[in-house]
Amino acid sequence: MSVPTPETDADEKFYRDTESIAFPKLDDRQLALLEPLGTRRMLRRGEMIYRAGQRNLPLTVILSGEVEAFEPRDGQELILATAGPRDFVGDVGMLMGTASLASSRGKAEQSEILQVPAERLRLALAELPGVGETIVRAFIMRRQRLKRDREFAGWRIVAEADSVEGRQLDDFLDKNHIPHKLIDLQSDQGRLLCDRFQLAKRDLPVLITANGMPLRRPSLREVARVTGLLRSMADEEETEVLCDLAIVGAGPAGLAAAVYAASEGLKTVVLESYAPGGQAGASSLIENFFGFPTGISGGELTYGAQLQAFRFGAMFSTPAKALTLGFTDGEYRAKLQAEGCNAILRAKCVILASGAQYHRLDAEGREEFEGAGVYYAATARESRFCHAATVIVAGGGNSAGQAAMFLSESAEKVLLVIRSDDLSKSMSSYLSRRVEAKQNIEILKRTEIRKMMGGKTLEAVEIENTKTGERRTIQTCAVFSMIGAMPCTHWLPPEIERDEKGFIKTGWSVAGAPAWKGMDRVPGALETSRPGIFAAGDVRSGSVKRCAAAVGEGGTAVEGVHDVLRTYA
Repeated sequence: MSVPTPETDADEKFYRDTESIAFPKLDDRQLALLEPLGTRRMLRRGEMIYRAGQRNLPLTVILSGEVEAFEPRDGQELILATAGPRDFVGDVGMLMGTASLASSRGKAEQSEILQVPAERLRLALAELPGVGETIVRAFIMRRQRLKRDREFAGWRIVAEADSVEGRQLDDFLDKNHIPHKLIDLQSDQGRLLCDRFQLAKRDLPVLITANGMPLRRPSLREVARVTGLLRSMADEEETEVLCDLAIVGAGPAGLAAAVYAASEGLKTVVLESYAPGGQAGASSLIENFFGFPTGISGGELTYGAQLQAFRFGAMFSTPAKALTLGFTDGEYRAKLQAEGCNAILRAKCVILASGAQYHRLDAEGREEFEGAGVYYAATARESRFCHAATVIVAGGGNSAGQAAMFLSESAEKVLLVIRSDDLSKSMSSYLSRRVEAKQNIEILKRTEIRKMMGGKTLEAVEIENTKTGERRTIQTCAVFSMIGAMPCTHWLPPEIERDEKGFIKTGWSVAGAPAWKGMDRVPGALETSRPGIFAAGDVRSGSVKRCAAAVGEGGTAVEGVHDVLRTYA
């Protein structure tokens, strides 16, 4: 008999409090709205509705009888839920089109179900608020409950404890909100899985999919393909894909643009090179975003925005790095080539929201520890690697301050390394005061990291006081680098004008560009040196580098897109 702990008690309370949200009963009106969109079907006991790993699943509503959802795992089954009349089966994977985490089958001798195809379901979620709100809230809550379920396995990564490749797979799945577990090769479970699938060290890391298939040393593209994150924009025979709006980047600006554009009926495609959220998604807590008086994690905020965009019909492809941008005459004036896609994406308008990346530290040996001690995000995932240890945060802006505060809750000590002699010059006053008051945060002013040392993972760094020239070595397992950003604009053609730092120019500053000569209008506030091409968020020259500002620019850019599209009428 297991002994209750504070953690299990909290889990039980969470499950009780969220039961009605996760498993609502559809009323007569909601059933009547869904009925014309679906097809009725009789189901026998044991007959499968769908299997783990399948994508683009229909919504299944139980009209009579009983259905059960279960996780197939290593020859056994974990029953996740049982659904009866007026219940429905599924989670956010149905909304996003990602691979199912579980299987579902008939439980009663005979059941009648209503199945609404995926494309009609997404239409219903956008256009039938009386139905959509109930279903979407249930989907989101079910995923949250699954992530807290200690028995649920999800996708599993088997890797050596210090494997950089294993941690990269873990990071990719985590930031794309795919439930999974990272399993140490030397653990009991790791050894059992290696024996079951006949895995050798040369096979690691291994990703065991939801349907029990092991992928040996998979690339991120393979992982994205089997999880359903990477969706083909075109059929094999197609050479072009047409859309009203292509958005490059799914940070706050890109996500806001996707929500507004898709909700207003524009065929919208979003290309994201790694994971939605951008720098905001890497923040453990955003406290100055309006509407959240106690703050919200960047991952939670941007994940919610992504689900909103999905609900309205925006199409996402991840990882799909934009490689080239070209131009042509006619209605679909922009041509985008994305990594891994043979078809050309042709768009009437484009919003460039590719954001900026943190600069790499100019420290000897830094490259050896990328992902194995050097990190560019401070979320719950990264904090696991530095429990009760001394960690270093490099940077003096808000992102660095938020990271230091978050890490101070689990680390023994946090050293905040800044180049200046005054934290308040670059950090919001409320945050700098909080950092300075935290007992286990030490601020090292006029200091830079010069060298990084260790074996497979980071073990120590050498720092220098730039005022005195004094150097010393600090034992640490993690450095969080947040030292300013450079725009992700290197892939853009010369026609898109940029400032001396590489940020994209917009508005009056590009009115004299060749493409605008002879035009009967001036560039919109967020329009670039090419008509119909917009820039929003951190990538734009002169933008306010704040999450709320990026969201506002994403919405404003969509207004500019509508202005351009009206000229085609």
